[in-house]
Amino acid sequence: MNHERLCETESHLVTRIGKAFLTERVVMHGKDLHHELDHLEWLHLYLFAILGRDPGKDVANMLNCYWVGSSYPDPSIWPNHVAALAGSVRTTPSLGMMAGLSISEASIYGRRPEVRALDFFYRVGKWCEEGGKVEEFVDNEKALGRILSGYGRPLAKTDERIAFTLEKAKEYGFSDGRHLKIAFEVFEHVNSVYGYSMNVAAVHAALAADMGFSCEEYQLLLSPGFVTGMAPCFKDAKARPEGSFFPIRCASIVYHGVDKRNWED
Repeated sequence: MNHERLCETESHLVTRIGKAFLTERVVMHGKDLHHELDHLEWLHLYLFAILGRDPGKDVANMLNCYWVGSSYPDPSIWPNHVAALAGSVRTTPSLGMMAGLSISEASIYGRRPEVRALDFFYRVGKWCEEGGKVEEFVDNEKALGRILSGYGRPLAKTDERIAFTLEKAKEYGFSDGRHLKIAFEVFEHVNSVYGYSMNVAAVHAALAADMGFSCEEYQLLLSPGFVTGMAPCFKDAKARPEGSFFPIRCASIVYHGVDKRNWED
């Protein structure tokens, strides 16, 4: 940003997103929060806040299933593990939740693979529109050394969330989408050629493509999604003796770094 642009924006902010007129009203995307949006459930309102429009109750219900279906209160799951550690050392709930969320964008799980999966389905969809075949696109991706996000699952061969999500997709009218069909075509190919299974990120992303979300919108929608599993892990660890969540003796830490040096040399 150049100097002139900085001066133009000094001491004032122009926005169409919303404004809190204290003692009077709160506006979000042109709607009165307390009188025109009060009928929306929280997740539906969150969708409205991100999109700037109401996507409809079926979309909101479908996205709610993403959150419900992945709300695992298991402290061995990494974001939950971090939240539990935060509880064990007696930090605050907000800091504990933020610590867990901050590591939910890893390279092989969580938000980043999910967004990459959505990008993948948009690209393979365009490829097919131009006359290409799914199998060709997948093999090209593999040849380029790219990870096929949504396929394969650490520690397990199947994903119990897929059947749940597909059942809900049928209930809310999203089971016949083009990208969802492509997702299963990809699965048939990668399973037969590479031995890959399918995980729920592929189903979620394909449905998101059919619902028309951009990658940024999708990442924003999913970002808080693990908190329902994290909160009980935080609370459970905090109810136990301080520091008792997976303690480890210093003697058990094996160091393989640089040997001790004489700094006087």
